[in-house]
Amino acid sequence: MGESFGPLGGVSEEPGGGAEARPVAPRSEPIRVLVVDDHALFRRGLEIVLHQEEDILVVGEAGDGTEAVDKAADLLPDIVLMDVRMPRRGGIEACTSIKEVAPSAKIIMLTISDEEADLYDAIKAGATGYLLKEISTDEVATAIRAVADGQSQISPSMASKLLTEFKSMIQRTDERRLVPAPKLTDRELEVLKLVATGMNNRDIAKELFISDNTVKNHVRNILEKLQLHSRMEAVVYAMREKILEIR
Repeated sequence: MGESFGPLGGVSEEPGGGAEARPVAPRSEPIRVLVVDDHALFRRGLEIVLHQEEDILVVGEAGDGTEAVDKAADLLPDIVLMDVRMPRRGGIEACTSIKEVAPSAKIIMLTISDEEADLYDAIKAGATGYLLKEISTDEVATAIRAVADGQSQISPSMASKLLTEFKSMIQRTDERRLVPAPKLTDRELEVLKLVATGMNNRDIAKELFISDNTVKNHVRNILEKLQLHSRMEAVVYAMREKILEIR
């Protein structure tokens, strides 16, 4: 498992929760855990370690994402402790399916992958925790209890990357808000709507009782205002930004 690098980062999912892990109330039933990893020796090591915890029960194990989904549907674990990279079907891909067959199960990724993309994809797929395998064995048990108690757990180094990405996203959003949306004239909107119906310039000219050259000028102005390169891009942009609705 490797040496500990420090306490895990905990995030409460309940209103008013802080960053520190809260004390867990005594449980009447043990936390049921499904261990998923393509290395049998690692699975066995985790099982031995967790077996020493009175409030944690390993109810099954799986060697890949496909087997994990089947086991989750059959065993209905409280926690799925799962690797990201596995043959046949990876952990991230399996996340969504596990949430479908065992909605109450909470998924903790325990992996060597410190790739930011894996972290983001895991969170989007429904994972509640993302821990690197360099954590100590007792921290695994602590994380399981915290997640079962309604908290999220992310290794500090990965949490730092996540916060950096959130800051970048906020900055990009603020920058976009500073740029006013391009405003098309009523005539340009008319032309754009007809372009969206598949009309060519000649047909649009006949429909609006204007010349072909005037239509070309309108289309050119539309593309310049929207900073786009084609008529199709203009239509997609207009629909996405709700400038134009095609019924």
